[in-house]
Amino acid sequence: MAAPASAQLLPLPFPRRTPQGQVPVAPPPANLPASEAEIWPFPPPDPNSWWTEKWPKPPEAADPLGGRRLGRSERTVAIDNGVDASTYRLWGLPPLQWQVLRGNEMILEVWVRPSQSVRQSVVRVTVRRDGESFVQARAGLACCEAGIIRRVGFDRELPDGSAAGFLALRSHAMWASPREVRVQEEGASEAVCVEGTSYDLTLVVPGRSVHLRRACDAAEIGQAADALEPVLRAALGHEPRFDVIFPRGADFSSARRMYEALIRDGGRLKPDPNARPQAPAFEPAPDVGETAP
Repeated sequence: MAAPASAQLLPLPFPRRTPQGQVPVAPPPANLPASEAEIWPFPPPDPNSWWTEKWPKPPEAADPLGGRRLGRSERTVAIDNGVDASTYRLWGLPPLQWQVLRGNEMILEVWVRPSQSVRQSVVRVTVRRDGESFVQARAGLACCEAGIIRRVGFDRELPDGSAAGFLALRSHAMWASPREVRVQEEGASEAVCVEGTSYDLTLVVPGRSVHLRRACDAAEIGQAADALEPVLRAALGHEPRFDVIFPRGADFSSARRMYEALIRDGGRLKPDPNARPQAPAFEPAPDVGETAP
């Protein structure tokens, strides 16, 4: 219970402390109004304490693979998806280049970039070898300033049993297709992309990473629908400001039908001659458990 206002005006025999434990320079003067006595100046905090005090540890969902160190025979996977480590940090995500995966772990990441808007978003699903899975999502205006403005994001643990569906995607046929493709229909000239939404998908497993870019044409996007739908579905329903970017939810059924019709009618997705090759893979070290910190 707070002391009466009259008592607060009297000199105190001992220094008062704030809830944070700070001690005032001196008791307030006796003639100081009660409203001002309550905010009597306390000594400023030591600037050095900002650097030396223990920094709050991020929650598990914010960095599911955090705290790991490379073993003697381990190395990080080469990532070549057009997003460098500093860009990840601007979006408030642990850089994909720094992640250490072991056993059957995986990361599936999707960047969504509309051509007619500066609203970009990224969703990352991480499956850990203990069976836990997590979703991290960010959205913001990626234009015109030295930062990601109006950024919103969240980190959540997914419900039990979610990992199985994502683990099944590791062997999907899409990952064996070229990084970038062009639609070639039977008897038709090659389509030219003018506007639409591009999707960059990155799969990371121990020893390798695969990056696919599917842009504009619905048949291109339909080939990757089996990965796009579950990733975006995992990110929806947590944050209304994120959900509003996807008014049609995570439904790629129309794009999937366009891809199926393309193949059925004799068309194909041919490799883009200007696309880069995939990042090199390597044989991961045997999974012998966590490395002691």
